[in-house]
Amino acid sequence: MEHPYSVKLSKLVEDYHLEVLRKGSGYEECLIRTNDINRPGLQLIGFFDYFDNKRIQLLGKVESTFLEGLSHEERLKSFEGLMERGFPAIIITRGMEPFTECMELAERYDRTILRCQERTSAFMGTLIAGLQNELAPRVTRHGVLVEIYGEGVLIFGESGVGKSETAIELIKRGHRLIADDAVEIKRTGLDRLVGSAPELIRHYMELRGIGVIDVRRLYGMGAVKNESNVDLVVNLELWRDDAFYDRLGLNEQSATILDVEVPSITVPVKPGRNLAVIIEVAAMNNRNKRMGYNAAQVFTDQINRHFDEVMAGREND
Repeated sequence: MEHPYSVKLSKLVEDYHLEVLRKGSGYEECLIRTNDINRPGLQLIGFFDYFDNKRIQLLGKVESTFLEGLSHEERLKSFEGLMERGFPAIIITRGMEPFTECMELAERYDRTILRCQERTSAFMGTLIAGLQNELAPRVTRHGVLVEIYGEGVLIFGESGVGKSETAIELIKRGHRLIADDAVEIKRTGLDRLVGSAPELIRHYMELRGIGVIDVRRLYGMGAVKNESNVDLVVNLELWRDDAFYDRLGLNEQSATILDVEVPSITVPVKPGRNLAVIIEVAAMNNRNKRMGYNAAQVFTDQINRHFDEVMAGREND
């Protein structure tokens, strides 16, 4: 499936340490827009129905063994059918030597040929996972993303409500900053969201009255992280006396980001409330819920059992 986002073929070559055996003329500008990879076994025998020439082609041991059993003329015919239809690149796995016919026709049709040392299945899985991440749907939100006890907590709120100040207190308590002010969120799976900071502002924070600080320089490498899952959304809002705030936690809320439902809570802000501690507890409580323990539900069940026992005792009297 073609995605609205893209990644340069040259970036994949660099990221996966691929050896360039031949560069096509469009190598530097070649963009990959699909996370599907094709092993062209059927194409090598001439079956091109539903062939997608936007996919990277992967030649492994199976394809190589088949081609070895062909004559020179048959190999030329097999590769020509593939080369004339075009594709971003062929990647030869296991460090195998390319067939002479492959390089000859790559030269004629101006195709890119690459090579890796990994086993075919392992490399294919790694490359597909990488492409899914690169081409994932994404959105940028104004907020702060912090990792607390392994939970990615996305903090929203009006400007000036104290998001960055709360985050810096959490960092002092040993947690890690992922992004401040602008959070790039990708949907990398069916229900998995991953947040990161734009490269330009990564590891920086803005604190009113102080200005921009470099968290990595001030607190060390242990205080920052490049990306994190988004497991909980915390909405900070100024305390309103006329607003209702959940006292038990039975009314579970959620926020929708890229069509994924994420648990959400609203924390009212007023003088004297230690927001960092509250959010820290919220992260631990959210982790407990994901592991199957809901304290609010257990407490409510306990109270209900108590009243049931009291009422049963009165009836017996």
